[in-house]
Amino acid sequence: MRGLPPVNIYRQLRSPMNTPEPIRLQKYLADAGICSRRAAETLIAEGEVWVNSKQAVIGQKISPGEDKVTVNGKAVRPISQPRLTLAMHKPRGLVCSNDDPHNPETIFDLLPREFARYRFFCAGRLDKDSEGLVILTTDGELANRLMHPSNTVVKRYHVVLKQPYPAARLPQLLKGVTIEGERLKVERAALVNPSPAKTSTSLDVHMHHGKKREIRQLFIALRHDVKRLRRYQIGSFRLKGIPLRAMKQLSTKEISLLFKVPRPHVETADR
Repeated sequence: MRGLPPVNIYRQLRSPMNTPEPIRLQKYLADAGICSRRAAETLIAEGEVWVNSKQAVIGQKISPGEDKVTVNGKAVRPISQPRLTLAMHKPRGLVCSNDDPHNPETIFDLLPREFARYRFFCAGRLDKDSEGLVILTTDGELANRLMHPSNTVVKRYHVVLKQPYPAARLPQLLKGVTIEGERLKVERAALVNPSPAKTSTSLDVHMHHGKKREIRQLFIALRHDVKRLRRYQIGSFRLKGIPLRAMKQLSTKEISLLFKVPRPHVETADR
């Protein structure tokens, strides 16, 4: 949490660039702290990455220390930084971005001083109006594992609606809707504290790799406005115990919980 005691980061220092083996360019950029591997693929596809004065291509491998890599005309310099992973309790009003000209305040402004000098990736974003559990890490490989579609990482949300939602329509959330060619749906949905009429303004929903604002768009398509959206769990790791705007440095065991299939339960309290 904020005010954490100093961490002995020097034991954790690593130099991923010093390996003599060629590595994929997107991994090199992630290890260098430029961006996540998925974002690196986008930069490469857009022609913003060059290797030895030639435009790079996706899947290209480079030899760290030998090949010259530039992004947006700036040379990428090998760096060494500790493997740090933080669980943050994100408040509403902040964006999950390292740089957003339209939103000067970001979740990275909440980093304690001892972590502020390192380059963190946001491994699974929440939109500006949402709150809850966000994972920040300096480990590009871990960020890629958490976000890659091939890995089934369950995320749980507490959703508060402006209008009561009937139990009879829960199957619609699982079936989903198609918007602009994309299928939006959740893997599980349940009412929280339903009324005798079997309706509730609070729902507990689970999904894997959600698209941007997918939950909000799904409910809007079903004629229900989201009043509050809070992510309270990723895998088997829960947000419980981390105050709003605070964070906790995760141990190796806690990181492994992010990939563990959670036990079934329903978040019953609007905390």
